[in-house]
Amino acid sequence: MKKSYIFEMPMKVRDYEVDSEGIVNNAVYLHYLEHTRHEFCEWAGMTFRSMHERGIDPVLSKVEIEYKTPLGLGESFRSCLNISREGARFIFHQDIYNSEGKIVVKAKVACVTTVNGRLTRGDELVEAFAKYLSD
Repeated sequence: MKKSYIFEMPMKVRDYEVDSEGIVNNAVYLHYLEHTRHEFCEWAGMTFRSMHERGIDPVLSKVEIEYKTPLGLGESFRSCLNISREGARFIFHQDIYNSEGKIVVKAKVACVTTVNGRLTRGDELVEAFAKYLSD
């Protein structure tokens, strides 16, 4: 059964995302996860453009991904996200479900923050994400 998430977005597999077997190439899932994080940030009121204009740049430090079941051409799916904080890192807990509700991908993505090119604790983003951070 699917758990609850702070952000979900529907997506669909496009023809250029599948390999010769007719399933989504494993690297494409990283794009799905990235797109979901970017949409979440915008939804939360903090676009990547607005962050960068303020000198704030989130940078990935680690990605863990488990592939559970493949998606095929034209298949609809939901990309889901929760966010937590561990020290100076923001942790995105991301799952992708197929149209039948089966888990496709489980991922944990760690992100650090730089301000004007210098690594920080990420306090600049805590205010924007505070109401979405889980323990």
